[in-house]
Amino acid sequence: MRDFLAVLLLVASPGVTAAVHGPAAHGGASHEAHAPAPAFDEKHALKVSQGVLGKGPRDAMLTRADGTTVRLSDYRGKPLVVSLIYTSCYHICPTTTQHLAKVARTARAALGTDSFRVLTIGFDTPKDTPQAMARFAREQRVDLPGWDFASADAATLKQLVEDVGFLYFPAAQGFDHLIQATVLDADGKIYRQVYGMTFDTPLLVEPLKELVFGEPRTASFLESVGNRIKLFCTVYDPATDRYRFDYSIFIGGVIGLTGLGLVAFLVVREWRRRRPTV
Repeated sequence: MRDFLAVLLLVASPGVTAAVHGPAAHGGASHEAHAPAPAFDEKHALKVSQGVLGKGPRDAMLTRADGTTVRLSDYRGKPLVVSLIYTSCYHICPTTTQHLAKVARTARAALGTDSFRVLTIGFDTPKDTPQAMARFAREQRVDLPGWDFASADAATLKQLVEDVGFLYFPAAQGFDHLIQATVLDADGKIYRQVYGMTFDTPLLVEPLKELVFGEPRTASFLESVGNRIKLFCTVYDPATDRYRFDYSIFIGGVIGLTGLGLVAFLVVREWRRRRPTV
């Protein structure tokens, strides 16, 4: 694994420190007999990743770990977090997935249990079958509702990784790639990219909070006001690594606005009192 941009940007490439960590013990990658891949360029990968912001990935047919099929477009209507992994990765991808699960639990506690969805897709298509994805989910103990593990055929996967700005290349014992979680809005457009194996909780929760408590397309006036209050009053507590609703922010805002209104009233009244009469 190589470090880039102050540890926020990480490249996953499992090293071999003992024979048990090699491809024979972990399934390896399916590319070892292929020609050597070009060197991984972190700066170019980041540019490609950031270049898709605001764009909507094309629809794609996926197979979930339980064998049922689903389209990427089926996830529209709520924010979606897409994470790409490969199941033969023995350290980086499991750690990334476990950390994502931890942050997802924190986000749902603050935003609502059904406020967003998560989709983990295996990009090593010969090996990342629905059965392998199901096994990976069990091994990482990820059983959160609204979180799917899925596979795709090679053509679909090629299109999908291009659309979400995810580059990966075969390496000696795995793949070189950015550790990237892609946040899509309710309309299926890419809203944010989050990098790192163990990123800070707000890096993912804040964009989700903006999407969940932003202006819903069918919100009433009261719902809109309520969501705005939640947006500004749901704050991160670094001491507990949790989010909480801080009423004092709302109360302080109301008091501040009331005070400003009173001052404006007094100023206008005094101006009218002193205004010369004709």
